[in-house]
Amino acid sequence: MALLDVRNLTVRFDTPDGEVQAVSDLSFTMEKGECLGIVGESGSGKSQTFMAAMGLLADNGRATGDVLFGGANLLTAGEKQLNAIRGNKAAMVFQDHMTSLTPHMKVGRQMAEVLVRHRGLSAAAARDAAIAMLKRVQIPDPERRAAMYPHELSGGLRQRVMIAMSLLCHPELLIADEPTTALDVTVQALILDLIREVKEQDRTSVILITHDLGVVAGLADRVAVMYAGRIVELGDVAQIFAAPQHPYTQGLLACTPRLDDVGKVLKTISGQPPNLQRLPPGCAFAPRCPFKIAACAERPPLRPAAGGGLKACARDDIASINRAAS
Repeated sequence: MALLDVRNLTVRFDTPDGEVQAVSDLSFTMEKGECLGIVGESGSGKSQTFMAAMGLLADNGRATGDVLFGGANLLTAGEKQLNAIRGNKAAMVFQDHMTSLTPHMKVGRQMAEVLVRHRGLSAAAARDAAIAMLKRVQIPDPERRAAMYPHELSGGLRQRVMIAMSLLCHPELLIADEPTTALDVTVQALILDLIREVKEQDRTSVILITHDLGVVAGLADRVAVMYAGRIVELGDVAQIFAAPQHPYTQGLLACTPRLDDVGKVLKTISGQPPNLQRLPPGCAFAPRCPFKIAACAERPPLRPAAGGGLKACARDDIASINRAAS
């Protein structure tokens, strides 16, 4: 049985300008110990998919469908059941490392609270375990850092504190939302090594939400490419990078800077992502797609691709066009 089974998830938001459908009929599964990369432009629905799964949508949001985890449907679970899962069996590292920590509480106390609540440890035992976890994520002088407030730490240290906090209860699932945003390259490498270590040593399943395809290439086992609230391609990481089956995936990879492309003009995807209040009929990517055909006027289902994996595209020859162009 899959560790996480998402079925027909749709997320909507009520706004003064009308309803916004941020995620549309999304389905996928992931297995124990797997790392699934979720990639796509800003506004593609990556973060809202998992905010909905964890019961953390804003007040104006609502989700339908099923998110099955550990025998529970997270979308229909009550607050008490969700609180027993969040931070315990499933944990999320948010991309804003400043506002995700309580500003008026010292770091050690925030971390100890997790163990007191979920594992019933005494305050002293919880504090010792928190300091041990800070050591594991390579925070120097952890006893002193535990006595600090979040604003006294650098961005890289705050991000490592959040990862440490998420790992305290040894969760089965870790959701990392843009874990390396706005960090320098050395800190990025450290954080990615920590996530890799957790996946390999603890057999923790990892969902890696990012716009950085290089991060995905180095960590993920499979990749889900999202556009306008839908998965448009899903497959093994090697297959996705070697022979992308969807024009949007092909465009994303073409936009990625390469060390051997010195002096070349960086490619872009023409146009802009669609307005989620007024999605175009048929394929949402068609207005930007250089390969569109008449069949793109119908919304394509996510179906098996000739080269492996799944794709939501009316054409079967995108991979061969990509090879010919290269």
